[in-house]
Amino acid sequence: MQNIIRITKEFNFEMAHALFGYDGPCKNIHGHSYQLSVTIKGKPISDPNDHKQGMIMDFSDLKAIVMPIINELDHSTILNGNSEHKKLAEKNILFDKLVLVNYQPTCENMLIDIAKRIKDKLPEQTQLHHLNLRETPSSYAEWYADDNI
Repeated sequence: MQNIIRITKEFNFEMAHALFGYDGPCKNIHGHSYQLSVTIKGKPISDPNDHKQGMIMDFSDLKAIVMPIINELDHSTILNGNSEHKKLAEKNILFDKLVLVNYQPTCENMLIDIAKRIKDKLPEQTQLHHLNLRETPSSYAEWYADDNI
């Protein structure tokens, strides 16, 4: 029997963004209170000499992997650096914490970026199972490893 377990850690951050070229109100700079759920899977450590016996990963170790991403995004304004928004960055008169990305900063594209940044930092015995990024209380996007093989 494999006894594969999933654990999830949740992270909250505040962030503003704008969707360049979008045909609705989200083309304007606006903010959200995001909630990111990170779920990993693996087998619990069975070695009685390992101080993390019974865990697939210590929650604090998962937090240490994800927090640099959260710290970068928290209270930032994220814009598509491949758009006209780049001109705002060049002037940089409006924002103390401006993050330019090479994609349209939608919830979906942010998840793809976050998944890439987390996957390779996980311990060998674990895998990223899925991510859930809640943009509002009623709107979210999900990324699943099984969908992205």
